[in-house]
Amino acid sequence: MNSALSLKEFLSAQHSVICIALTRVRGSSPRNEGTEMFVALEALWGTIGGGQLEFMAINAARKMLADGVLHQKMDVPLGPEIGQCCGGRVELKLNRMRASDRHSVTERAARHDKTLPHVYVMGAGHVGRALANQFQHLPVRCILVDTRPEEIELCSAKVETRVSAIPEFEIHGAPEGSAFVVLTHDHGLDFLLTTAALERQDAAYVGMIGSATKRIKLRNWAHRHCDGQSIEHLRCPIGASGSRDKRPSIIAAFVVSEVMAELTSETAATAPTGANQAPLVGHYHNRKGRLA
Repeated sequence: MNSALSLKEFLSAQHSVICIALTRVRGSSPRNEGTEMFVALEALWGTIGGGQLEFMAINAARKMLADGVLHQKMDVPLGPEIGQCCGGRVELKLNRMRASDRHSVTERAARHDKTLPHVYVMGAGHVGRALANQFQHLPVRCILVDTRPEEIELCSAKVETRVSAIPEFEIHGAPEGSAFVVLTHDHGLDFLLTTAALERQDAAYVGMIGSATKRIKLRNWAHRHCDGQSIEHLRCPIGASGSRDKRPSIIAAFVVSEVMAELTSETAATAPTGANQAPLVGHYHNRKGRLA
């Protein structure tokens, strides 16, 4: 199982925590205003961008914990003075979290989790499970679907799993803007699920595992069985642009890149800054900075 803690689990496990928030950003910065991270004496959750800025902020937070300080502000130029080359300037607010702060930030994280884009991995074979292993660490809600319970049971990723006798129902019921990656054990089922996803016309991404030849076969199949359904917006082959390596984990890495590029290309440019952006996603780290 994935050992990364949720923010709620992290806060529950720590007696004293400092919240570090980026309150103002001028010029170039590794993260936006509103980004938060959480620091305990022996653990961290989240990031404000890494580098010397984060190192300084963590040290300041832990000194606050040791000295009993409740609040502090920092104004940091991101230039040669601190060995960072972003060139901007950021202001930070560091607060020791009260019970009400913990409740508020946990509620905000839960609300945000409900807005995460859905990624449906249709097929729990080797590549499907490799996709789940990678999507579990990203700000998406990954749903792994298969008709075969024995394949679903092999998945150890911290994602939602569904055994479905009629998997196209999962596609029909998915929210607008979802991504669909189709890679079942049967070409006929692949064709059925892929055309169901394309027919929605609101998917952020539709991809089907296979070759250029399989794409042509799908186009002909859709013409005969789906009133000439267009496959113009289909990715097939998936994950084929970066490597000839056919190992499931390698294929999955390139597919994840494709999906996340589609899911973030517009929102990354238009998302508002401010506290509603954070906390969005994070990882629990032990004192040495490694994933616990």
